[in-house]
Formats: sequence, C-alpha cells, structure tokens
Amino acid sequence: QVHLVESGGGLVQAGGSLRLSCAASGRSFSRYTMGWLRQAPGKEREFVASIRWSDGSTSYADSLKGRFTISRDNTKNTVYLQMNSLKPEDTAIYYCAARYITSENFGSWGQGTQVTVSS
Repeated sequence: QVHLVESGGGLVQAGGSLRLSCAASGRSFSRYTMGWLRQAPGKEREFVASIRWSDGSTSYADSLKGRFTISRDNTKNTVYLQMNSLKPEDTAIYYCAARYITSENFGSWGQGTQVTVSS
C-alpha cells in the first residue's frame, strides 16, 4: 500500500518561493515514477512535474520549466518540488502521486497541500 503525505504548502507573495515535500512509504519505490500535479479552483487537474525514482530522470510541464524543480532524496523516501518566482496563477492544491513502471496513470495520491500566491 503506497502512502503519500504532502507538506510545505502555504501563503506566499508573488515572486516568492516554496518547497513542497512528499513523504512516501509503504513499499520500495525503485519501480515508480513520482509526480506532482495541481488543481486550481474551477479547473481540471494538471501535470506539473515527475521524476523516475530509479535514475532521477525528470519531466516538466512546458509552462513551468525554469521555475519549478522536482527532486528526490532516496535516504528519506521523499520527493520535493521547489517552486520559484511564484505567480498568482500558481495558486492550487498540489498533489503528490505515484505511478508504477507498467502503469499509464498515477494510481496513488496524497491528500494534497494548498498553495496560495497573493498578488
């Protein structure tokens, strides 16, 4: 059973930074890709970034490249999302998710953490 717990959300002014954390437990994640997705009010959930646990290869939404960075700490079983130069349109609930190597979709989700960027 995969268990994901996000933390680090909050209120920040435009131009500021936040680092989200996702503590993962329940199994070995060497065959998983971990991702961050977000959902803004009234909008569909969208992909933010992902990282393959085995080799650290990353993928980003084109619109967020250069501002957001995903990383992982194998010793802590934790995935991070560093968010810089935040904009009001980054306001959303941010979810951590896990996708098994043979799956097309993220099958395990955290409860989400709220990020609010004020103008």
